[in-house]
Order: sequence, then structure tokens, then C-alpha cells
Amino acid sequence: MRPKGKLVIIGGAVDLGSSLSYNENISHPHYIKFFERGILKRMITESAKGADSVIEVITTASKIPEIVGSEYIKSFNQLQVANVGVLDIRTRESAAASEVIDRVKKADVVMFSGGDQLRLSAIFGGTQFLNILKERYQNEDFIVAGTSAGAAAASANMIYRGSSSEALIKGEVQITGGLGFIDDVVIDTHFVQRGRIGRLFYAVASNPGMLGIGLGEDAGLLITGGDCMEAIGSGLTILVDGRYINETSIYDVEIGSPVSIDNLKVHVMSIFDKYDLHRHQLIINKAIKVEEDVYLKARDEDE
Repeated sequence: MRPKGKLVIIGGAVDLGSSLSYNENISHPHYIKFFERGILKRMITESAKGADSVIEVITTASKIPEIVGSEYIKSFNQLQVANVGVLDIRTRESAAASEVIDRVKKADVVMFSGGDQLRLSAIFGGTQFLNILKERYQNEDFIVAGTSAGAAAASANMIYRGSSSEALIKGEVQITGGLGFIDDVVIDTHFVQRGRIGRLFYAVASNPGMLGIGLGEDAGLLITGGDCMEAIGSGLTILVDGRYINETSIYDVEIGSPVSIDNLKVHVMSIFDKYDLHRHQLIINKAIKVEEDVYLKARDEDE
């Protein structure tokens, strides 16, 4: 059955939440302003209640949850969304708290922040908290969103380890179970800026039935019905389709050896393009839209 809810995955940008330490001299990232006029704004318009939506930001993945939560509250407030809360869940026990469960039952939008995606799977996997989110996403007009780690963890299969420079070395990329809002894809974030194309190639070569999704910074996808993906950010989105691989050495070479892949199919999506996961078809939007001009102008003004 196709989910009634919507999934928003965002590639992230300057992700303070993934830092091992926080430098107080770092200014607040201007990318939040861009999101206000672009991806976050679109997310709000997609919500049935619009600016009246109840939004819960989940900062579990972040090492600086107070700062990250505060930034998102400010960002949503500037979009005239007043009812924004932060769920600073740090343990499986706190995820089971009655107050937390009650809040996710009442939310219209739940957004997972950036940081470490393994914290998300380890803390929420198999919990009532996650079961409620998945049930609501399946059966209600409900939005689940994630940026950076929150996006990487959205799928059933999740990359949690793998250096970009050694990504095509057998054994360097590690995949585990994610939160499971969408099947048959694997998602990588900060894709262009951190040179992660190799590790996405490896992930797809190791399981060609999965579609690889590489989200650049300022890139997002709105997924409706579980299979229609629309590019909603101005950044670059790469799709890697392994179904046409002719040959790969991934199953022959020893751990630590380089991997070869023949005939990967790659798509490039830009703003307003759509991809049909069921038909495996990219629909390029060739029309010049006024809203795109406004969107990109807003980005340039912030820069």
C-alpha cells in the first residue's frame, strides 16, 4: 500500500551537529536562511495545516542538540510557524517516555536533524516511537523530514561508515539498517561537497536492486506516495541505478582491494525534476518557471 504521508530528505549544508566540538566563534550558518525561503518553506506548504502545523524537531543525531534545536525554532518562526518543539532524545529509555510519545502522536511534521545517523538507528530502532511515526506516515497526511544524517537514516538500508577517498576499496563502506520509511534506496548526503560519489557507487554495486540517491548541499527531495520524488532544492541530486551493471569485481576481490564496476547508470536531477521509483523514469522539467527564478534569486540574496 502506498503511504499517505510525505517524506522530505535534505542533503544538508554546514552541519554543526556533526562536529566533535562546537566553536562558539562560528557564526550561525546562512544556509538556514536559504532553507527558510526554499526547502523548509515548501515543506510547510505541503503540510495539510500549513503555518498552523505542529512541528517537532528531533535532535538525537546531533552532538550540540540545544544549538541545533534553537536554530530550527528560529527558522520556522521566521516562516510564521509558531508551534515548534524540540525533542532532545538521547537514549532509548527517553524515547519511550509518555510525554515524548504523546507529542509525536500530535505532530503534523517531524524533522530529524543532522549529526550521526548511527545514533538514530541505534536509539530508535524497534521502539514504539519509530513504530508510531511509520504508522502515521503510512496512514495519515503526515510529513517525515530529515536533513543530513536524518536523510541518510530515512531508508531501510543506511550508509553509516566509509571514507570518501577509500570508498571503492572493498570493505570500506559499511551499510546497516536505517529507520525504514522508504525501501529499495540508499541515501548519501553532503554528496558533492565531501566527494562521496565513490561510496555511493560501492553501495549500489554491492546491492544493485537499490537506487543510490546522492544529495548535494541545498538539495532536497519531496517523496509522495512512496515512489514519486521531486527535486525541491537548488543543489545537485545524483541518482545511481545499478540494475544495468554488466560486471563487477566486488564479489571476487579480497577485502582491501580496489573494486571495478561496468555500466552503472547515472541520472542528474535539478530543481522541479521528478523521478518515478516504480517505473525507474526521470521526468525532466524543461519549462522555465517564474517560481524557479524567485527561488534562485532568494538563494543569491542570502549569499
